[in-house]
Amino acid sequence: MTKRIMTYLSSVDPVMAGIIRVVGPFTVKPDPERTPFSSLAHAIAHQQLHRTAANKILARFVENVGGGLFPTPQQVLATPDATLRATGFSFAKIASLKDLAAKAIDGIVPDTDTLLALSDAEIIERLTQVRGIGRWTVEMMLIFQLGRPDVLPVDDFGVRNGFRLAYGLRKMPAPKALAQYGERWAPHRSAAAWYLWRAVELHRAGTLPVPDEPTRLPRVRRLRRAVKRVKQKARAKVAARRARGSSRKRNGIRRH
Repeated sequence: MTKRIMTYLSSVDPVMAGIIRVVGPFTVKPDPERTPFSSLAHAIAHQQLHRTAANKILARFVENVGGGLFPTPQQVLATPDATLRATGFSFAKIASLKDLAAKAIDGIVPDTDTLLALSDAEIIERLTQVRGIGRWTVEMMLIFQLGRPDVLPVDDFGVRNGFRLAYGLRKMPAPKALAQYGERWAPHRSAAAWYLWRAVELHRAGTLPVPDEPTRLPRVRRLRRAVKRVKQKARAKVAARRARGSSRKRNGIRRH
């Protein structure tokens, strides 16, 4: 499977082929053992914290709330905020944890069997309803826990920076442009993202292959500019109507 992924990505993209030659096999192995509730609770704990600090908080969380086992949604909801605060969670994260627990009980956050039957888009739509859980968090879950093969997190800084470095761009690629370019990597965009993360490491080590020429990304019409043009046209129409109305009034006055 890994060899097939490497061969495919190399055949559709010479720059990606150069990265693959240096990095070697795609080594991500799914970890489906955690429940969706547990995975998202871990994600909340790790937000804006170093891994070591987050793991210490989680250890206290397991001991103080779950009695040595990972807490259930019901246990989280029954635990006073002061107890959760004592484990190290901020008040914002406590609110996220309790919202996660409530949505797990309601079924919005599904159990493992239900989750596995959902599409990537369905998983993102459901899990991002949890307070504090954004698209990026769910995309990381799709790649590293569920092993979904065709996820390209275009808003991820590392992916965008890896693309910039590997493809010889002066500026960071816009997410929409990167998404369009990355369509050639389907159905192995998760592996492509992984290789772009590795490209940053290669650059730091001075071993990133230099592209023959900078890559030109597809032009994506910016929504803000489009909206601005629409508003400008609308204002111009209103001004024109007002001008015509004023002209008619002046002409009417002259006729009298």
